[in-house]
Amino acid sequence: MPAAAALDTTIAVVTPENIAFEYQLAGPFRRLPAYLIDVIARWIIMAAVILGMWIVGGMIRMSALQAYMLAATFLLYFVFTNFYGTLMESYFNGKTIGKWACGIRVVGTDGGPIDFRQALLRNLIRIADLAPYVVLNDVNEEIPPIFFLPVGVVGLVTMLCTRRMQRLGDLACGTMVIVDERNWELPVSKIEDPRVAALASYLPADYRFSRSMSRTLAVYVERRQYLTPARRREIARKLTTPLMDQFDFRPDIDPDLLMLALYHRNFLWNEGDDSADLSALNGFSPLAKDQSAEEPPIAAAVSESVTPVSAPSPTATTQDAASEPAG
Repeated sequence: MPAAAALDTTIAVVTPENIAFEYQLAGPFRRLPAYLIDVIARWIIMAAVILGMWIVGGMIRMSALQAYMLAATFLLYFVFTNFYGTLMESYFNGKTIGKWACGIRVVGTDGGPIDFRQALLRNLIRIADLAPYVVLNDVNEEIPPIFFLPVGVVGLVTMLCTRRMQRLGDLACGTMVIVDERNWELPVSKIEDPRVAALASYLPADYRFSRSMSRTLAVYVERRQYLTPARRREIARKLTTPLMDQFDFRPDIDPDLLMLALYHRNFLWNEGDDSADLSALNGFSPLAKDQSAEEPPIAAAVSESVTPVSAPSPTATTQDAASEPAG
């Protein structure tokens, strides 16, 4: 009898920059404790707010105030029940108190952060994921029949039947829950080639690195020593070609050199640092507007002297680089 295949809990997400990330999906055994912690946290916060409101209300002696206090209590219950998760996930990068405690977070199916609309929709549909509901009066007749216990079978079955382990709320708004791998770090590398700092000085001052680009630059520099020069350029060209047009750079710049320059600018550059030796480029300007027809290409082999130092940085993979052996 053949052995059962292991359940694959990882998923690859490709960004518009042609960068592929692998995420570990959070299954029911991670999400259930997070949900229970959130229920407890929500009740504690709600009880503290309502108690404080009634204490303040008790100090104000008004006959009509009691009715308003009761209405405010029901309103706060509705708000906390339906919008606690929405506000937490919207403003804390897909995390609630329970998700933070269990090391998971909500992201879009494209790997990006979720917005308010997605957070609101997935939390409103939670009531369907928790179905069916058992009336506690069936268990104990002394309990009023207005109390229900969610079983969550619908959400569990949906998670087990979908590739990304999504419940109905996730399917409706295009989200998934992943393990927040906060401890994966790579050392920042010091690059000795003087041309790298010189080229980095030509990058636009207002260019902002996305999270995915920063992680890709980190892993590229860490793994490039295991790649041949031709393979480096092949991988780097896919990422740098659109950037050359964006920066108005000449097309014959070595893509590997540009990747190192981007890395230097992102991780090693100091604001106001004008110490780059522009003579390292031998008088060549990387800007397309400065290129003359008779100039030879700026592309040349990049120095192998890339040394790691102790500062941490994020990690990632590219679709091509991830397939290379790590030595």
